[in-house]
Amino acid sequence: MYIKHEFIKSDSLEHREYQYNIANSAAKASTLVVLPTGLGKTIVALLVLAKELKKKNNKILFLSPTKPLVNQHVQFLKKVLTIDDSVVVFTGEVPPVKRKELWNNSRIIVSTPQVIENDLISRRIDLNNISLIIYDEVHRAVGNYSYVFVSDIYGKQRNERLSLGMTASPGSDISKILEVCKNLEISNIEIRTKYDPDVKPYVHDLKIIWKEVDLPKEFSYALQLLRKALSDRLKILKEIGVVESSSLSLINRTKLLDIQKKIQEELRSSPTPPKPLFRAASAQNAALKLYHAIELMQTQGINALRNYFQRMGNEALSKSGSKASRDILKDSNVLEALAYAKSLDIKHPKIPEIVKIVKEQFNIKKDSKIIIFTHYRDTSLYVLEQLEHIDNVRPVRFVGQAGKGEDKGLTQKEQIEIISKFKEDVFNVLIATSVAEEGLDIPSTDLVVFYEPVPSEIRTIQRRGRTARKMPGKVIILITKDTPDVGYYWSSRRKERMMRSELEVLRSSLNKKFEDATSFYEGMIIKDNQKKLDEYSTTKNIKIIVDNREYRSNVIRFLSGKDVEIESQQLDVGDYVLSSRIGVERKKVDDFLNSLIKGKLFFQMRKLRDAYSRPVLILEGEGLLTKRNIGHNAIFGSLVSIIVDFGIPIITTKSAHETADLLYVMANREQKEGNRAVAIRGEKWSMSIPEQQQFIMEGLPNISAVLAKRLLQNFGSIKAVVNASEEELCTVQGIGKNIAAEIVEILNSEYMQK
Repeated sequence: MYIKHEFIKSDSLEHREYQYNIANSAAKASTLVVLPTGLGKTIVALLVLAKELKKKNNKILFLSPTKPLVNQHVQFLKKVLTIDDSVVVFTGEVPPVKRKELWNNSRIIVSTPQVIENDLISRRIDLNNISLIIYDEVHRAVGNYSYVFVSDIYGKQRNERLSLGMTASPGSDISKILEVCKNLEISNIEIRTKYDPDVKPYVHDLKIIWKEVDLPKEFSYALQLLRKALSDRLKILKEIGVVESSSLSLINRTKLLDIQKKIQEELRSSPTPPKPLFRAASAQNAALKLYHAIELMQTQGINALRNYFQRMGNEALSKSGSKASRDILKDSNVLEALAYAKSLDIKHPKIPEIVKIVKEQFNIKKDSKIIIFTHYRDTSLYVLEQLEHIDNVRPVRFVGQAGKGEDKGLTQKEQIEIISKFKEDVFNVLIATSVAEEGLDIPSTDLVVFYEPVPSEIRTIQRRGRTARKMPGKVIILITKDTPDVGYYWSSRRKERMMRSELEVLRSSLNKKFEDATSFYEGMIIKDNQKKLDEYSTTKNIKIIVDNREYRSNVIRFLSGKDVEIESQQLDVGDYVLSSRIGVERKKVDDFLNSLIKGKLFFQMRKLRDAYSRPVLILEGEGLLTKRNIGHNAIFGSLVSIIVDFGIPIITTKSAHETADLLYVMANREQKEGNRAVAIRGEKWSMSIPEQQQFIMEGLPNISAVLAKRLLQNFGSIKAVVNASEEELCTVQGIGKNIAAEIVEILNSEYMQK
């Protein structure tokens, strides 16, 4: 039997009673749908969407976290809807002007949430006519994720609204599940498991096998040396007093991360942190890196270990390289361990096990499809190389778009092409990293192999869901004995049991019939307290120009909730323009310190000062004196120089929210009270002769405001500086031979116009 609906093509989709039941419930109240992978969450969304299409003058917004998922949903809707021409796709690749036009002329918009967030902030669109928003992979709707922002604006711009959130794996943390419900104003939860009577007929058998492998004895010596190097760092932490454990062998990754938090808190809370605390921070960082190296060798093999230390070496040689990395690569135990590891020609036992598993599967069924999940890209490449030489095996590697070192990743087009060829049997083994875990329309496979277990119950469920969709399936999880693999495996199983238990509690406890304004669970949204649309009327009297690199910041999110028109442009100077005379540079504490270390800070301040008559620096965040191993006098000196030498006031804020409030007040005062328009090229003040002289001097190579003043005070005029010899320039404090030579060369070289 097929689904029958005026907006759904006949004989296109199988009728399943549980999908109808869920959709009918979700059409009445904002709902979280939890349904195992492969049981048709998208069809539930389609049924709710089709009901909404019966309304007049409304739009439906379908959000999904990635571009491939967006394109996948668009293809599905166009395939099954009778009004397929009303479906449009929104991604960052569609120009803003085109998006605005499509928004006005379409009923169903399928988009990434980031694009909708940007368009809402820029006021190209509004949600007044949206009667339904569908949130795919809704477990992401926590913290600052764009789903949360879109939902917040939805609540402000429309009184009658409906939200549908879908996921196969909401997680085991009940507080996170409730946070999702609160953020999306969800008042109804529909949960199905494979054991429910209405679902059971559609669930195929899934066989899960976990195979243990022994760590090669040859690895022992290198691991012993790495553990000794780790122990040396842990002893430092214990001597300084940041480790409470009596046995260093009990300190694992989690405890190292807890130690890191403790050290950072002490650094932030002390105005003059003791030197041992900085030593402890470096030792903790090194210990964490060594712990990771040990885990890599145990669970991934020598090849992964070599690549890790090679990347660490490249990082240590860079200007921004950490002291911990340099310290590790000087350690005799580490160097000996690396030399020994390089001499070994032994594969990790998981590799021959995977080769064996793949061969056996194709012997059983020649037209099999297999997915092998690996946590690390290095491992995925190594597995690919091992499988390429097996008869009838056509493997392909599937990784994310981001580049990592020499590994450039795959473009979206390449990803889509690989999935298409996997469906068409051009490839029959997909070796994938986490990018293939979530939502992608990868065909059901005969076998899924975990190269290593993952501690996340969400990721475990998503990986496992790649098989047993339309036929029985099998999952094999490889575990190296007496390594972190074992802990990760049992951790994911425990979390999954917890998640099922918590969901059962939610399902049994929640009253799904919200007829009046009600609330559920402490801290959830109360409908009676929701603001009405007229409380959020906005004007466009205030305008702020923002640099497009700041556009994704939380500051913009908070500003968009005020009566501000935000315009994104690529600014040469500053981050925010509030009027013809005020340009603002916003720096988080980390950014400020990095700019100071790299020598970019004063150059940026000079440009800001030269561009606007009222430049402002906003310093956001805490820990200015504790986040880096920089002397307090150096930090105070830089602040004094910005204020005194450049004449730029510094205003501190604790958070993005405070920064947004400050920018709003400043812009409001300038534009409403001061009647000053916004302009990228600000009003330049009329400089006095001394200021103009100093300005000219600062144009010379490596001459700061301080050195410019010293030169003028020493020689008395610009002409005298120009005529001075290298030896005479060197008499000025702060001018060395190199700077003097550069000044003389610039002043005396013939101008060669190009």
